[in-house]
Amino acid sequence: MSKQVSITRRLEFDSGHRIPNHCGQCRNIHGHRYRLDLTLSGEVLHREGASDDGMILDFGDIKALANEHLVNKWDHAFLIYRGDTALLNFLQSMEGHKTVVLDAIPTVENLAQVAFDILAPVFKDCFGHHLQLTRLVLFETPNCWAEVSAPAVLPAQD
Repeated sequence: MSKQVSITRRLEFDSGHRIPNHCGQCRNIHGHRYRLDLTLSGEVLHREGASDDGMILDFGDIKALANEHLVNKWDHAFLIYRGDTALLNFLQSMEGHKTVVLDAIPTVENLAQVAFDILAPVFKDCFGHHLQLTRLVLFETPNCWAEVSAPAVLPAQD
């Protein structure tokens, strides 16, 4: 019987945002040093002589894929809700400004869900290997975070 093993890779990025209808400080334009923890589950590879023998996926590959599909797009960008029109119009008037327009208010809960939805298909069956993003934790501050989880599904046994 195959065992499911999980590994986690941590990445960080800086982004600005605001919560337009918030009754407190978060209504203002501000930024965070976000921390992103990605947990992948799968079977350990056993391919003698291969670079990834004994691994689920090389941590460097996790970093490269997460950077390509999410981190590089959100790093040093302003994450803004499509409905925050006054600020969105202002940001779009600034030529070359790095703005990421979202269909949801950029709370840490919504950002974690968007990130999960972006990255889950990237890692699924990555490099022909049955993998699954089973947990994503997005820290907005060292003390505040949101977590999205999906149950690990073992591949069908022959």
